[in-house]
Amino acid sequence: MKRLAVCVTGASGVALPYLFLKEASKSGGVETHLVVSKSGGLVIKQELGISVAEFQKYTGFSYDEKNFMAPIASGSFRLDGVLVSPCSMKTLSGIANGYEDNLIIRCASIALKEKWRLVLMPRETPLSVIHIRNMLSVAEAGAMVFPPMPQFYFRPRNVEDMIRMTVGKMLSIFGIDSGLSREWGSDKAALKEFEPQSGTY
Repeated sequence: MKRLAVCVTGASGVALPYLFLKEASKSGGVETHLVVSKSGGLVIKQELGISVAEFQKYTGFSYDEKNFMAPIASGSFRLDGVLVSPCSMKTLSGIANGYEDNLIIRCASIALKEKWRLVLMPRETPLSVIHIRNMLSVAEAGAMVFPPMPQFYFRPRNVEDMIRMTVGKMLSIFGIDSGLSREWGSDKAALKEFEPQSGTY
Protein backbone atom coordinates (compact mmCIF):
# COMPACT_ATOMS: atom_id res chain seq x y z
CA MET A 1 0.00 0.00 0.00
CA LYS A 2 1.39 3.38 -1.07
CA ARG A 3 0.77 6.18 1.45
CA LEU A 4 0.58 9.79 0.22
CA ALA A 5 -0.31 13.18 1.69
CA VAL A 6 -2.22 15.54 -0.62
CA CYS A 7 -2.27 19.18 0.46
CA VAL A 8 -4.48 21.83 -1.17
CA THR A 9 -3.74 25.52 -0.62
CA GLY A 10 -5.47 28.72 -1.69
CA ALA A 11 -3.98 29.09 -5.16
CA SER A 12 -5.85 28.59 -8.43
CA GLY A 13 -5.96 25.11 -9.95
CA VAL A 14 -7.85 22.96 -7.43
CA ALA A 15 -9.21 20.78 -10.26
CA LEU A 16 -5.77 19.15 -10.35
CA PRO A 17 -5.71 17.64 -6.83
CA TYR A 18 -9.42 16.79 -7.15
CA LEU A 19 -8.78 14.56 -10.18
CA PHE A 20 -5.57 13.27 -8.58
CA LEU A 21 -7.54 12.04 -5.54
CA LYS A 22 -10.26 10.49 -7.70
CA GLU A 23 -7.74 8.57 -9.82
CA ALA A 24 -5.62 7.54 -6.82
CA SER A 25 -8.73 6.18 -5.09
CA LYS A 26 -9.45 3.99 -8.13
CA SER A 27 -5.98 2.47 -8.18
CA GLY A 28 -6.70 0.29 -5.15
CA GLY A 29 -3.18 0.48 -3.77
CA VAL A 30 -2.98 4.05 -2.50
CA GLU A 31 -3.82 5.47 0.93
CA THR A 32 -4.23 9.26 0.83
CA HIS A 33 -4.17 11.77 3.65
CA LEU A 34 -5.79 15.11 2.75
CA VAL A 35 -5.23 18.60 4.13
CA VAL A 36 -7.16 21.55 2.68
CA SER A 37 -6.31 25.00 3.95
CA LYS A 38 -9.08 27.48 4.76
CA SER A 39 -8.20 29.48 1.63
CA GLY A 40 -8.08 26.25 -0.35
CA GLY A 41 -11.66 25.53 0.65
CA LEU A 42 -12.73 28.95 -0.62
CA VAL A 43 -11.00 28.35 -3.97
CA ILE A 44 -12.63 24.92 -4.27
CA LYS A 45 -16.04 26.54 -3.91
CA GLN A 46 -15.14 29.34 -6.35
CA GLU A 47 -13.55 27.24 -9.10
CA LEU A 48 -15.41 23.93 -8.86
CA GLY A 49 -18.66 24.90 -7.16
CA ILE A 50 -18.30 22.09 -4.63
CA SER A 51 -17.38 21.75 -0.97
CA VAL A 52 -14.31 20.28 0.69
CA ALA A 53 -16.55 17.33 1.59
CA GLU A 54 -16.51 16.33 -2.09
CA PHE A 55 -12.71 16.07 -1.91
CA GLN A 56 -12.97 14.02 1.25
CA LYS A 57 -15.06 11.37 -0.53
CA TYR A 58 -11.94 10.27 -2.40
CA THR A 59 -9.52 10.09 0.50
CA GLY A 60 -9.14 7.82 3.46
CA PHE A 61 -8.11 10.49 5.97
CA SER A 62 -8.60 14.24 6.21
CA TYR A 63 -7.20 16.79 8.68
CA ASP A 64 -7.66 20.45 9.55
CA GLU A 65 -4.68 22.61 8.62
CA LYS A 66 -4.16 23.52 12.29
CA ASN A 67 -4.20 19.92 13.55
CA PHE A 68 -0.61 19.31 14.59
CA MET A 69 -1.71 16.11 16.33
CA ALA A 70 -2.43 14.48 12.95
CA PRO A 71 -0.25 11.45 12.11
CA ILE A 72 1.30 13.27 9.13
CA ALA A 73 2.69 15.90 11.51
CA SER A 74 5.39 13.41 12.53
CA GLY A 75 8.24 11.84 10.61
CA SER A 76 7.61 8.58 12.44
CA PHE A 77 4.45 8.23 10.33
CA ARG A 78 6.13 7.21 7.11
CA LEU A 79 4.81 8.55 3.81
CA ASP A 80 5.79 7.57 0.28
CA GLY A 81 5.30 11.12 -0.89
CA VAL A 82 3.73 14.52 -0.34
CA LEU A 83 1.93 16.55 -3.00
CA VAL A 84 1.13 20.24 -2.51
CA SER A 85 -1.24 21.15 -5.31
CA PRO A 86 -1.84 23.92 -6.00
CA CYS A 87 0.96 25.50 -3.99
CA SER A 88 0.40 29.14 -3.10
CA MET A 89 3.34 31.51 -2.92
CA LYS A 90 2.70 31.88 0.82
CA THR A 91 2.99 28.12 1.28
CA LEU A 92 6.07 27.98 -0.94
CA SER A 93 7.68 30.69 1.17
CA GLY A 94 6.83 28.85 4.38
CA ILE A 95 8.37 25.61 3.08
CA ALA A 96 11.47 27.39 1.74
CA ASN A 97 12.07 29.10 5.07
CA GLY A 98 10.96 26.34 7.44
CA TYR A 99 8.11 28.43 8.86
CA GLU A 100 5.82 25.59 9.94
CA ASP A 101 2.70 27.53 10.95
CA ASN A 102 0.22 24.95 9.58
CA LEU A 103 -0.01 21.21 8.93
CA ILE A 104 0.66 21.59 5.18
CA ILE A 105 4.01 23.28 5.67
CA ARG A 106 4.86 20.94 8.55
CA CYS A 107 4.12 17.89 6.37
CA ALA A 108 6.23 19.28 3.51
CA SER A 109 9.09 20.07 5.90
CA ILE A 110 9.01 16.50 7.20
CA ALA A 111 9.22 15.19 3.63
CA LEU A 112 12.37 17.26 3.09
CA LYS A 113 14.09 16.17 6.29
CA GLU A 114 13.13 12.52 5.81
CA LYS A 115 14.15 12.59 2.12
CA TRP A 116 10.68 11.59 0.92
CA ARG A 117 9.34 12.63 -2.46
CA LEU A 118 7.90 16.15 -2.22
CA VAL A 119 6.14 17.63 -5.25
CA LEU A 120 5.12 21.29 -5.23
CA MET A 121 2.82 22.68 -7.93
CA PRO A 122 3.24 26.47 -7.75
CA ARG A 123 0.47 28.50 -9.38
CA GLU A 124 1.45 32.10 -10.03
CA THR A 125 2.35 34.21 -13.04
CA PRO A 126 4.39 36.22 -13.69
CA LEU A 127 6.98 35.19 -11.12
CA SER A 128 8.91 37.70 -9.03
CA VAL A 129 12.55 37.19 -8.08
CA ILE A 130 11.35 36.30 -4.58
CA HIS A 131 9.14 33.50 -5.97
CA ILE A 132 12.00 32.16 -8.09
CA ARG A 133 14.46 32.23 -5.18
CA ASN A 134 12.01 30.31 -3.01
CA MET A 135 11.57 27.72 -5.77
CA LEU A 136 15.34 27.36 -5.99
CA SER A 137 15.58 26.95 -2.21
CA VAL A 138 13.05 24.11 -2.07
CA ALA A 139 14.57 22.45 -5.15
CA GLU A 140 18.04 22.56 -3.55
CA ALA A 141 16.50 21.04 -0.40
CA GLY A 142 15.17 18.10 -2.41
CA ALA A 143 11.67 19.05 -3.55
CA MET A 144 10.40 18.70 -7.11
CA VAL A 145 8.98 21.98 -8.42
CA PHE A 146 6.29 21.02 -10.91
CA PRO A 147 4.34 23.96 -12.38
CA PRO A 148 1.24 22.62 -14.20
CA MET A 149 2.44 23.30 -17.74
CA PRO A 150 0.16 21.96 -20.52
CA GLN A 151 1.68 19.47 -22.96
CA PHE A 152 0.66 21.27 -26.12
CA TYR A 153 2.51 18.81 -28.36
CA PHE A 154 -0.23 16.27 -27.60
CA ARG A 155 -2.77 18.79 -28.98
CA PRO A 156 -5.20 19.11 -26.07
CA ARG A 157 -8.71 19.92 -27.26
CA ASN A 158 -9.90 21.70 -24.15
CA VAL A 159 -9.07 22.55 -20.53
CA GLU A 160 -10.20 19.09 -19.40
CA ASP A 161 -7.59 17.49 -21.65
CA MET A 162 -4.89 19.71 -20.12
CA ILE A 163 -5.99 18.78 -16.61
CA ARG A 164 -6.00 15.06 -17.41
CA MET A 165 -2.54 15.20 -18.98
CA THR A 166 -1.09 17.10 -16.03
CA VAL A 167 -2.69 14.83 -13.43
CA GLY A 168 -1.53 11.76 -15.34
CA LYS A 169 2.02 13.02 -15.10
CA MET A 170 1.55 13.82 -11.40
CA LEU A 171 0.34 10.29 -10.73
CA SER A 172 3.21 8.74 -12.67
CA ILE A 173 5.72 10.68 -10.57
CA PHE A 174 4.34 8.85 -7.53
CA GLY A 175 4.38 5.51 -9.35
CA ILE A 176 0.63 5.34 -9.97
CA ASP A 177 -0.48 4.12 -13.38
CA SER A 178 -3.70 5.89 -14.39
CA GLY A 179 -3.79 5.78 -18.16
CA LEU A 180 -4.20 9.57 -18.21
CA SER A 181 -0.66 10.38 -19.33
CA ARG A 182 0.95 9.63 -22.67
CA GLU A 183 4.56 8.98 -23.51
CA TRP A 184 6.25 10.88 -26.29
CA GLY A 185 6.56 8.44 -29.16
CA SER A 186 3.56 6.36 -28.13
CA ASP A 187 1.42 7.70 -31.00
CA LYS A 188 3.47 7.01 -34.13
CA ALA A 189 0.77 8.27 -36.51
CA ALA A 190 0.56 11.64 -34.77
CA LEU A 191 4.35 11.98 -34.60
CA LYS A 192 4.59 11.41 -38.36
CA GLU A 193 3.08 14.85 -38.88
CA PHE A 194 6.01 16.44 -37.02
CA GLU A 195 8.76 14.83 -39.10
CA PRO A 196 10.66 17.52 -41.01
CA GLN A 197 10.12 17.40 -44.75
CA SER A 198 12.82 18.09 -47.34
CA GLY A 199 13.43 21.82 -47.54
CA THR A 200 11.43 22.60 -44.37
CA TYR A 201 14.39 24.04 -42.47
